[in-house]
Amino acid sequence: MPVDEAISTVSPLTRYDWPALLQQLDERGFAVFPGILDHFSCDALATLYPHETAFRSQVIMARHGFGQGEYRYFSYPLPAIVQQLRQQLYPLLVPLANHWATRLRLPQHFPAEHQHFITQCHQAGQCRPTPLLLRYGQGDYNCLHQDLYGEQVFPLQLAVLLSEPEEDFQGGEFVLTEQRPRMQSRAQVVRLNKSDGVVFAVSARPVKGSRGDYRVLQRHGVSEVTAGRRFTLGIIFHDAA
Repeated sequence: MPVDEAISTVSPLTRYDWPALLQQLDERGFAVFPGILDHFSCDALATLYPHETAFRSQVIMARHGFGQGEYRYFSYPLPAIVQQLRQQLYPLLVPLANHWATRLRLPQHFPAEHQHFITQCHQAGQCRPTPLLLRYGQGDYNCLHQDLYGEQVFPLQLAVLLSEPEEDFQGGEFVLTEQRPRMQSRAQVVRLNKSDGVVFAVSARPVKGSRGDYRVLQRHGVSEVTAGRRFTLGIIFHDAA
């Protein structure tokens, strides 16, 4: 069955406690969304990986010094569930994105609808879709990085774990680090179960200090998978140049 027929809808995102989650995002730079997809949808997305026609390109991480493992960028048109996650989650995150832009004294204002933002990306020459499917096997890992693809950057993104820890794979923890001025980096391991999503800062976020807001840089990665196979869906809201 084609993926668009098997998984055509996203569970209502309004079921989450948005004030609490946005507060967590603002204070910690990430928030976990339990069960953002059901297990059937996770399995259906993971089975797409071998189908080259669903993707525009493949990246072998070791060739670029990104780590070990591989990932594929979806092509347009995106699978229905990927498109829906992008379109439905974006407007719920826009208020925080604009709040961060104001606090960081950035000139950019993000429009309320995702399609309007994508139009801005395309006008800036960023026309390639960025949602991706990542596959890790034993010994694979993802180095700490930021998903920046041009001048147009939406400051938040989503990763959804499509595999079950300790059943499908071992190791492979999602890791975030933050670098504050004149301080050493701090690392956090975010525990996820199959179907859980984590929304996190793409690059920079504001943190309130004694003299006002200052910029904190954030990176993310995946620790070594010690056994099995791990699949992840990545939703980035800006397109690539």
